[in-house]
Amino acid sequence: MDLINATNMIAGYTMGMEPSGRELLVVVVKGTFHIPTKLGEAPRLHEQQVPLIMADTFTGEPGYSAPYSEIDFAPRKLKCDILLQGSAYAPQGRPIERVPVGLRVGAWQKSFAVCGKRSWDCGLTGIRATSPEPFVTQTFSYDVAFGGVDNYPEDPAMHVAFMPNPIGCGFHKHLKKEWVDGTPLPHTEALNQPVDEPDGDYASMALGPIGRGWASRLPYAGTYDQNWIDNTFPFLPADFKDEYYQAAPLDQQVPFLRGGEEVVLGNLTSQGRTGFVLPTIAVPVVFFPKKGERVEMQAQMDTLVLEPDKNLFTMTWRACLPLKKNMFEIPQVLVGKMSRGWWRARELGKTYYPSLAQLAMEKKAETEEEAE
Repeated sequence: MDLINATNMIAGYTMGMEPSGRELLVVVVKGTFHIPTKLGEAPRLHEQQVPLIMADTFTGEPGYSAPYSEIDFAPRKLKCDILLQGSAYAPQGRPIERVPVGLRVGAWQKSFAVCGKRSWDCGLTGIRATSPEPFVTQTFSYDVAFGGVDNYPEDPAMHVAFMPNPIGCGFHKHLKKEWVDGTPLPHTEALNQPVDEPDGDYASMALGPIGRGWASRLPYAGTYDQNWIDNTFPFLPADFKDEYYQAAPLDQQVPFLRGGEEVVLGNLTSQGRTGFVLPTIAVPVVFFPKKGERVEMQAQMDTLVLEPDKNLFTMTWRACLPLKKNMFEIPQVLVGKMSRGWWRARELGKTYYPSLAQLAMEKKAETEEEAE
């Protein structure tokens, strides 16, 4: 298939599939932008566009560390994922034990506290958290949010995972002193719910994507039992839900963003407070089938990823076309806007040249090729 990308961003396509077995043509466009450092400055397109992600990435070993980014080719999303990977910064660069961080995008917002290094102390009066060590910059992710696996007992049947975040830290089901004393606490916690009990039930506070098999996401994946193996494999189970494609936790999913929303970062940059407005960009997608009329649609912006430590953010748009049979029925797709001259040349079945210089170059190349 010929994908014509008329944007200054990265574009790609893939085939998706519904549980019914119907194929989908999925087109994805991702733009990378600088985070402005000056008040009132507009974001500008980054010189280095971040490539489309072809496989999930992690902060460390897959399955034993936090998801860092997900593949960009989810067939569809029902809402917009807001994600952030970054660090907490002490105000004015002065070491501090605990600092609130916050992110606001339009009317949506989320905040929590980031703490310095600390551990469980099993003293004579019970288990308590040590005071956090002061820090100037503290990276956070689900690796250092509340959660983890209690696998200290010799009997595997007694092992317990905190399934809302099984790769975190601080969680203990079995409270024997030798298993708990000196083990790390999370670096993040809710503003109004400090982590003070190893076997407590606390929200895992981070802003990145959640694991595909974690408690809040797994129910949407569907049922993979013997009946599925015998009668449905390799297709998705009938009870699979599109909500599974959302990489962000539920409280970071919002209606599709349109651009123009104000973004505010609190203590997520060395400036303390950073604000800007998301660019408003229309991303039209035109599907040209072998037979029948072309199909035009506007791609939806369904993923916003902020990386303040890298001074950049990405916006991802997606368009999904259900196919009658398979993707070979769509030989060409246009992403973005082309000139009237291009459309006229296409209608006449001719090759479009944006300038006489390019036409001359093409003719010269053809002549040289014939001479050889």
